[in-house]
Amino acid sequence: MLSSRVHKISAGVACLVVALAGAAVSTSAGANSTADVPTFREFESSTYVDVDGAYVVNGDEAISTRAELRRFYASMVGSRKTKDDGLVVNTVSGRDDRWSATQAANLTYCVSTRFGTRHADVVAAMSAGAGLWEAATSRINFVHVPTQDGSCTVRNNNVLFSVEPVSTSQYIARAFFPSTPKRQRNVLVDDSIWTSGTWEPGDILGHELGHALGFRHEHTRPESGTCFEDNNWRPLTPYDAASIMHYPQCNGSSADLEFQASDAAGARALYGS
Repeated sequence: MLSSRVHKISAGVACLVVALAGAAVSTSAGANSTADVPTFREFESSTYVDVDGAYVVNGDEAISTRAELRRFYASMVGSRKTKDDGLVVNTVSGRDDRWSATQAANLTYCVSTRFGTRHADVVAAMSAGAGLWEAATSRINFVHVPTQDGSCTVRNNNVLFSVEPVSTSQYIARAFFPSTPKRQRNVLVDDSIWTSGTWEPGDILGHELGHALGFRHEHTRPESGTCFEDNNWRPLTPYDAASIMHYPQCNGSSADLEFQASDAAGARALYGS
């Protein structure tokens, strides 16, 4: 199923202190030594900078500024203390990174016509991915605004976020968190989304929309035993190795990135029923 990349959503999350291709500092379970931890300059130089200027870490997560990258680095090489439970929500300064109830009910987006002949396919895949989370709770509603598709760039639209094509070998798709500034609030999709084996485009975009809702990778939890990212998250539900937010190659138990009951429970825990 996997290509020659480290993994299918993005290259670079590996069980190393530094995963150079994906620019995420991670440790294997039980690793406490800092002997191989890079300096910030080394980490920065190995971090992929995307077409919109965002730093891409943890495989498919965007960081907007160098200052934020430095804080991310500090959190990665600092305390290795771990937590016990959860489908996990991202936290910023100890607060949940989530949309307000009003925002969550009207998550508007456009799909760029620059996808060309694949435009309708991306529209359908986005609808399928969004539908996974919408079926979990009535509080989440993604709204495609077709009238914005012709001007669908991160800087030129009247919606919450854009869905745009990208040509890269770094990942299949990349998203953002609710706290991401508007100038980088986009979902970028590489053409390899159509050739990802058993990973269906709707599920891949469902994973990315999980990030857009504030959810972190499930494999950052200690139970996964690998691919640790950082501790900037709060548990919501019991650990599920089959979660749509868990990379299969990080000791995940689902080979096809399917949405799970635990994912639905996490959505309700964060946004309500």
